[in-house]
Amino acid sequence: MKRDRNEGIWDFEHRMLQQGDGQDLILGLDGGTTSTVCICMPMFPFSDKCLPPDPPTILARAVAGCSNHNSVGETAAKETLELVMADALLKSGSTRSAVRAVCLAVSGVNHPTDQQRILSWLRAIFPNDVKCFVHNDAVAAMASGTMGKLHGCVLIAGTGTIAYGYTEDGREARASGAGPVLGDWGSGYGIAAMALTSVIRAYDGRGPQTMLTSRILHELELSSPDELIGWTYADPSWARIAALVPVVVSCAEAGDEVANGILLDAVQELTSSIKAVVCRLRLCGEDGKDSCPLVMVGGVLQANRKWDIGKEVISCISKEFPGMLPIRPKVEPAVGAALLAWNVLKKQL
Repeated sequence: MKRDRNEGIWDFEHRMLQQGDGQDLILGLDGGTTSTVCICMPMFPFSDKCLPPDPPTILARAVAGCSNHNSVGETAAKETLELVMADALLKSGSTRSAVRAVCLAVSGVNHPTDQQRILSWLRAIFPNDVKCFVHNDAVAAMASGTMGKLHGCVLIAGTGTIAYGYTEDGREARASGAGPVLGDWGSGYGIAAMALTSVIRAYDGRGPQTMLTSRILHELELSSPDELIGWTYADPSWARIAALVPVVVSCAEAGDEVANGILLDAVQELTSSIKAVVCRLRLCGEDGKDSCPLVMVGGVLQANRKWDIGKEVISCISKEFPGMLPIRPKVEPAVGAALLAWNVLKKQL
């Protein structure tokens, strides 16, 4: 085993090494702006007809904080990822010696240089024979809806948003996902930021009055819109702002026109991201009528409210691409990451 920079994280392995390692494992990680999940999945046998169980067996699951290096910095992101992997292995009663592959799907991986930097760090943690893969978190989201295969389009709308597309011959394209400063409109952050802006505009007379004012002030235990300025800049973290989305949805459901307009704009932005990817890759064919899976992931798209953003997105995109097949994954993205690694290993045999 290699020497660790954060040796204390892996102290538990000294006790377990005496017991010997059990079955071979794959680690799947989904790292986002809000949280990071790591799962341990057993290495299922390979054969032409063999598929992993649906749903696959999960031996352990661990959760940690943000691992987007653009949000918290590279040092903090690395520490979060290492902590969550160690926690998952500890819970599974295994060590790094049992790991055969690691698939890390993290938001903020937007360029090959990001991949290479994280890969080099990952390979310094695990034995040389461990296969390591690093992708944007959209890859894990796609794989969670397709049992580890990459074909179609995936839309993530949580704290941030991104649309990604993949063709069967390996081409890919993306839209949005550049972070809040460069316009992640339609994301949880984008929706909540527009709501906060609307409250300030109503307060100083530039915009219409809105129910958002009283509801947001109550939610944040503030007495005046003036206090929103201090609250916002005291800790402008993306997830903290995005947590206000349920307030916006409840106001829209109660008939507030400003909140309703914000959500309608979000639907249009998310739809345009899907359309951009589908058109660039021709995922629905030349005439736009071919079938294509559309995996939908993220808290903004959850179908648990009267004002259903995900349902509205599906309705809009289906008008242009009637062959789109919406998929709400049965497993979480971290499981998708592990399944993706399993499929890659199977092809390499």
